[in-house]
Amino acid sequence: MSFLNLFKKKKNDDFSQSGQDQFAHNISGINGIYLEIGAHHPIINSNTYKLEVECGWRGLSIEFDKSFQKSWEECTERANDVIWDDAFKVEFEYELKKRKISKKKINYLSCDIEPPENTLKILKKLIKLGLNFDFISFEHDKYNSGDKFEILSNEFLINSGYKVAVKDVYSRLKKNKVYETWFVNAKLDYTEITYDLWKKKNYPMNIFKKRVYKSN
Repeated sequence: MSFLNLFKKKKNDDFSQSGQDQFAHNISGINGIYLEIGAHHPIINSNTYKLEVECGWRGLSIEFDKSFQKSWEECTERANDVIWDDAFKVEFEYELKKRKISKKKINYLSCDIEPPENTLKILKKLIKLGLNFDFISFEHDKYNSGDKFEILSNEFLINSGYKVAVKDVYSRLKKNKVYETWFVNAKLDYTEITYDLWKKKNYPMNIFKKRVYKSN
């Protein structure tokens, strides 16, 4: 089943930097589940805003920087929980179970805390806890930190049952700002492509359906 035409580009559209929400929808459709490590702002550059508000996804976000808390409180269209704490202190198994989220079936992991070393550490913690994902967007900040964490995350995830889906992901139109790799579960039938090719195939055709999907 194809979900390529989910999103249309709107004026002042400040959602995900590179189409992470579009890719998550392409892979998993509506009414999915996300875990967001590094939530930041509820709308601007958010990987999960459209998934929650327009596609009926449930999920849990973690954010350490409480300067964003007021923005989340004022964003009344977002109802999914945010834990305002250090991700390394969160009892993930307890928090997921509390929200009736199975750790064995989470559709999307957005993994972005600073610096990339910590992003890799929290990724390893989640995988070692037995959490299972369809899609992982991992921010390695290659443009700023070199390819060390790109290589380390590739090695770790490939050895943990995942494969590279989209590589050389850059921020919006900044081709010199390669900052992420997207991985999918190795069980999924998906062939690796570059971000340029994925963007060419998906973004020009984005037509967001006006229907607002609700979770069951």
